[in-house]
Amino acid sequence: QVQLVESGGGLVQPGGSLRLSCAASGSIFSIYAMNWYRQAPGKERELVATITSGDSTNYADSVKGRFTVSRDNAKNTVFLQMHSLKPEDTAVYYCNAHWEQVGYSDMDYWGKGTLVTVSL
Repeated sequence: QVQLVESGGGLVQPGGSLRLSCAASGSIFSIYAMNWYRQAPGKERELVATITSGDSTNYADSVKGRFTVSRDNAKNTVFLQMHSLKPEDTAVYYCNAHWEQVGYSDMDYWGKGTLVTVSL
């Protein structure tokens, strides 16, 4: 079991920056790939950024060059640094821990989300 708690959301003006954090507890954090998803009103949840257990990263095209995902395994925390925010980045951002291995069932854990609003 993994418990995830996001923080750092809020209201920011277009062009501004925010850093989201996701604190994990309850299991061996370092073995999980950590993902940030977001869901805007009326839209489906979309994958924004991934950082694997080996620290490889991947980003949605819409955030490449603006968002950076990182992790601190010693603190069981994953971060999402967001720059040059746009109104279309407005969404609830969710942290996800994912583990998979051939021959075993996948494991997925979710936080409750943190709201990011980009507006004047």
